[in-house]
Amino acid sequence: MIKVGIIGVTGYAGQQLLWLLEQHPEIEIRLLSSRSYADMQIQTVYPNFEGRLDHTLIKDEDFIARLEEIDLLFMALPHGLSQGFAHSAYEKGVKVIDLGADFRFEDLDTYEKWYKVPHKAPHLMPYTAYGMPELHRELIAQSHIVASPGCFPTTAILGIAPLIAGQWVETDLIVDSKSGTTGAGRDARTSSLFCEVNENFKAYGVMSHRHTPEMEKELEKLTHENVDVLFTPHLLPVNRGILSTIYATVKADIALTEAKAYEIYREFYQDEPFIRIRESLPELNAVRGTNYCDIAIRVDETRRKVIVVSAIDNLIKGAAGQAVQSMNILFKFPETLGLNMLSMYI
Repeated sequence: MIKVGIIGVTGYAGQQLLWLLEQHPEIEIRLLSSRSYADMQIQTVYPNFEGRLDHTLIKDEDFIARLEEIDLLFMALPHGLSQGFAHSAYEKGVKVIDLGADFRFEDLDTYEKWYKVPHKAPHLMPYTAYGMPELHRELIAQSHIVASPGCFPTTAILGIAPLIAGQWVETDLIVDSKSGTTGAGRDARTSSLFCEVNENFKAYGVMSHRHTPEMEKELEKLTHENVDVLFTPHLLPVNRGILSTIYATVKADIALTEAKAYEIYREFYQDEPFIRIRESLPELNAVRGTNYCDIAIRVDETRRKVIVVSAIDNLIKGAAGQAVQSMNILFKFPETLGLNMLSMYI
């Protein structure tokens, strides 16, 4: 049994992670911390755990003092807060999976430019892997720290990776994404109030969203060329899910049919348990509550355009589920263990 702890367990991603780990057959949950709800019982904060867990939420400093009790530290924190905890865990020989942004960028200048905070743990970057199993499985298996990807980048990178890796399309891309409100976190804010979101639909972070450079740098690893992503996220009046539509142009000297595109995708993802290449267009209902990423492709041969549609559950494949998938790789469990959920659809 692997003993785990979670810092930041009472946010939406943190509680989703706890939900998955509580049902994982190889995991023992030892430590849970929360700044907002310290000294409370987890089942008081989230009544769905009543009768299943009776852990008291502890302060972060008490958690760090007890690091020797765990094998793996999960962090589900806002950016800028994970670096010190990761350093403490590294010194104790405790593996780390960070659901936040602090270790996603090898180029720390890019991180500091977009996230507006200094990075205080550059010495840990050589021991870090970007936690997208479909692209970095071997690196994850050898790493000490796993930086779990952002939710929007998960849909965009997985959605276009086969065409970028094979250099079938130009490297200037448009990514148009729609997300459920859990992507904004659990903090109280006016923009997330029911009356602000219900019966409404809006763009945000236009030309400035922090997930843009994350998409670009990962796609550049696949093509070894500069990638320019024009990214616009939108807020949907639903709890969870992301649907991204990716627009690309077929390179001038290449003939690409829709049938060929599907052949490329099926070959690229043939051994991936959580990628489903679909003929019909993806919908949130089919991925909600699962670790799947559903992808469909459409090609306009006359205009030399490709449209890729990808869909995930932002709290699972876009956060906690992908983190558990990386955990399974780190500790040599079957990669699908604890993640074989099927959407209830309705």
